[in-house]
Amino acid sequence: MNGIRLGYDLTIEQAQKLVMTPELIQAIQILQFNTQELESYVQEQILVNPVLEHSQPEHDQNSREQDPEPKAEGERRQDEILDWKEYIRNSNYGDENYGSWSGGDGENRANEYEKFVTNDVTLPEHLMFQFQFAAKNKGCRHVGKYIIESLDENGYMTSTVEEISAATHVPEDKVREALDIIQGFDPAGVGASNIQECLEIQLRNRDELTDEMTQLIEYHLEDLANNRLGAVAKDMGMTVQAVQDMADVIKTLEPKPGRQFASEVTTKYIIPDVIVERVDDEYVVTMNENSVPKLNVSPYYRKLLHMADTDKNLADYLSERVNAATWLIRSIEQRKQTIYNVVTAVVKYQKEFFDKGSKHLKTLTLKDIAEEVGIHESTVSRSINGKYLQCPRGVYEIKYFFSAGVSDSKGDGISSNSIKEFIREIIEKEDPKKPYSDQKMVDMFADEGIMISRRTVAKYRDEMGILSSSKRKRY
Repeated sequence: MNGIRLGYDLTIEQAQKLVMTPELIQAIQILQFNTQELESYVQEQILVNPVLEHSQPEHDQNSREQDPEPKAEGERRQDEILDWKEYIRNSNYGDENYGSWSGGDGENRANEYEKFVTNDVTLPEHLMFQFQFAAKNKGCRHVGKYIIESLDENGYMTSTVEEISAATHVPEDKVREALDIIQGFDPAGVGASNIQECLEIQLRNRDELTDEMTQLIEYHLEDLANNRLGAVAKDMGMTVQAVQDMADVIKTLEPKPGRQFASEVTTKYIIPDVIVERVDDEYVVTMNENSVPKLNVSPYYRKLLHMADTDKNLADYLSERVNAATWLIRSIEQRKQTIYNVVTAVVKYQKEFFDKGSKHLKTLTLKDIAEEVGIHESTVSRSINGKYLQCPRGVYEIKYFFSAGVSDSKGDGISSNSIKEFIREIIEKEDPKKPYSDQKMVDMFADEGIMISRRTVAKYRDEMGILSSSKRKRY
């Protein structure tokens, strides 16, 4: 039996590995940022890096190319240069510092007012405006304000009359009095404790709340949701047509009266990153320059860097900041180029969509575009994350053009979005008294050479919020 030899060996091996430097991590983050996130990130970098600034108009840049301090007789005195170095040292710019602010000229300051917008009216504000004219006394205003502030974002009560009475030390009958006043406000249905009461308030305000309608709302809402009109008609002793007419009235009501008002969530506006325009028979892709921050390294600090030759610490500090600013600018430019290349490949692949509409959207994967552009799939994913495209057909998230699907009889891929458009068209043209079942739609797709399962049709229909045939049927 051979023994086992233990020992140490010194060997040299060559291996490749990717080191994630801070600069590379930053470049990856910048590529993944959407327009709002990128703008926010750039603002943060401007605050912590004094050499970084937004690009100025050409006439401003010409003026800023001048020396930081005017020369007396052509040559700057050495003590003046040292004074500027001392100024930079004392400025204490760093990651924890938020920099300085410059007001600019009068015209720029005047334009700042254009950045301010009025806030949308919230539900509590809208109700309090009405309540100040309806409240009879101070006590009523007190409890009314409490009720209004306790409503949820849809306008429903979150506390009972008993709880409000205990919290405000106001008798329950006075609470109900204030609540009755609020339930008469716009939007109709506000202040209800449940959906049944919400619908009844709206009908009462329209003088349409009959005994039959009250019975239908309080006992058969679930049946209406499932289109079980026959069972409702039998229970109420009415014809199916009469129940359907009442159901049609209920569908005109607003189950969430408060949702039409502004919420606490900040509204985010879509700024397209890319614009696709049709020129003759081709589509031209251009980057939306307004969506990309324009930055440059301040010429002022470049000059200071040259002046700091005799002060190593100051030179090192300025050099570090200039390099950081230059890398950020390059990363933003690289982001722009990558998005442009990816979208150009997408537009080329999905030309039929731009020509004929969403029914002609093809299946497309990240791998397809990655191979076309010559980049990794993860880079494609980051470059389309949260990015939008504006074209003659509207504004689309770039992810919209990437989807799986099925194959037709020719072997061409048809995306899931195209299938959904076909389903929508079929349902819009169906006889509401004899709606198509999912299996019937499968057969209709097969007639067009598209093989798809019933389960897939049901899945796509549910994703579009379209009810099943039994719930779509009208009598």
